[in-house]
Amino acid sequence: MYLGFIPNKKFLPLKPSSHSYKIPCMEEIKTDTIAGKDFIRRLIEEDVREGRNGGKVVTRFPPEPNGFLHIGHAKSICLNFGIAEEHGSVCHLRFDDTDPTKEDSTYEDSIQQDVHWLGFDWKGKLFHASDYFEQMYAFALQLIASKKAYVCELNEEEIRRYRGTVTEPGKLSPSAKRSVEENIDLFQRMRKGEFPDGAYVLRARIDMASPNMKMRDPLLYRIRHAHHYRTGDAWCMYPMYDYAHPISDAIEGITHSICTLEFENNRELYDWVLDNIRFDFPSRPHQYEFARLDLQHTVMSKRKLLQLVEQKLVSGWDDPRLPTIAGLRRRGCTPEAIRKFCEMIGIAKANSSVEMPQFEFCLRNDLNTKAPRVMAVLRPLKVIIDNYPEREVEQLEASYWPHDIPKTGSRLVSFSREIYIEQEDFLENPPKDFFRLAPGREVRLRYGYCITCTHVEKDPQTGDILAVHCTFDPATKSGGAPIGRKVKGTIHWVSSHSMTAQVRLYNHLLLAAHAGDDFLAEINPHSCDILTDCRVESSLSKALPGERYQFERQGYFFVDPVDSREGHLVFNRIVTLKDSRKDK
Repeated sequence: MYLGFIPNKKFLPLKPSSHSYKIPCMEEIKTDTIAGKDFIRRLIEEDVREGRNGGKVVTRFPPEPNGFLHIGHAKSICLNFGIAEEHGSVCHLRFDDTDPTKEDSTYEDSIQQDVHWLGFDWKGKLFHASDYFEQMYAFALQLIASKKAYVCELNEEEIRRYRGTVTEPGKLSPSAKRSVEENIDLFQRMRKGEFPDGAYVLRARIDMASPNMKMRDPLLYRIRHAHHYRTGDAWCMYPMYDYAHPISDAIEGITHSICTLEFENNRELYDWVLDNIRFDFPSRPHQYEFARLDLQHTVMSKRKLLQLVEQKLVSGWDDPRLPTIAGLRRRGCTPEAIRKFCEMIGIAKANSSVEMPQFEFCLRNDLNTKAPRVMAVLRPLKVIIDNYPEREVEQLEASYWPHDIPKTGSRLVSFSREIYIEQEDFLENPPKDFFRLAPGREVRLRYGYCITCTHVEKDPQTGDILAVHCTFDPATKSGGAPIGRKVKGTIHWVSSHSMTAQVRLYNHLLLAAHAGDDFLAEINPHSCDILTDCRVESSLSKALPGERYQFERQGYFFVDPVDSREGHLVFNRIVTLKDSRKDK
């Protein structure tokens, strides 16, 4: 509840409106979660039991088409569409297109694609706030006629000054003294385009001493001589969100207007608008608030995301480093994993911060049974097996799936005298706990043979390792190793008949857990490391854009749907196999 100024009284909590419902305390929320229902769903079930709005449940997802959706919106999408499905109803998709200076059909198209990709359908219930501009205008005239709205000529700074503070009441605008006839005349002339931007606004007349700052004569309309992407130049003034939103809900028959917690103080204005206009709405919607998603190490502000895009610090709204749904899709995340993540973090009344490993856990858990296993070497080091026939190429069978996944399928991988291993799998002077390849040490090649390092070939000028020379034991072929033979280390590899590929290693976008005002200084310089000389097994020669694989011992990868093509494979790392808790 909002605490603010009340003349001649101590600070008191804001009285709930007559239409407000009891919001559960934290103890109740905890009980709700344990019972398998979040507090929003339990409130809705109570509404249905008590027959409010005839027992109907109609929800809506109302994005502003001024940017791409991010994973925080996915939480709202899952909640609103999920509740509608649970009650055999429909969730409306409505675009709150009330600011033509920022909105565009490109954003609208992307939002529709995101909602569908997440697995939801609005079943033909697609609407726009601009569909109701005429009705909103008529309601505004009603408010003026009943002395509940007036045209104000104070500028933005003066309005802010007149509004007062949380400890001091505001004062009434001089414009509030105009007659109803004068206000109607000015408002009609505003619509005709007689005045420039900022000359006038329409304000509700409520209470300049209200403890809720939102109720101190809030703006209902402002002049904007701007082309609207749907209505063209038909309007030169546009309704404010807090005015348009409740009216749109009521016209559409929405019963439960579910929004994030920052709109809690707006609820009183939401109710005031609906209580003071005369119209036989299909139902009386009510507003409910829940905590928004705050995911660490990334940017959850549409304004800041737009800044990254406009300053070309990322490749676009679908850059895989971004938490936008388009970016997550481009990275290779699955809609099922995102929905499971939204379910796992739950719906709460109190704001909290979610660690990135929780999201990554959902990704790994979903991809584990979907992504076939293959071998890829990201930073290749050549290995020459001196006692293997020089021109011989052997085909070894390798399974796509581990034993604990009930799927079948395998492929053949080529084995030859020259192979590649990861640079990190070899050390000239290893510590005692290093169980990979080193001079005089033996390791097993996954699906292949055991090899022993005999010596190292170096560049005489730089001292860099050019190749590692080994011998192999023919008796140790995978599946037929001698009894009692114990080799501590197993490493992955590819043969010289493998293919080259580009691999993009995505990490946290921000070094800091939270994006502050100077968030650009926190951008992780290794948020995207591009490796251009990687080697992948030849079975991936026909890998199609949009396919997902697990690179054994590396992580889960996605064939980039934009840049990858035949002869030029590009893989995006979706997530590592385990949380390293640090950027690499």
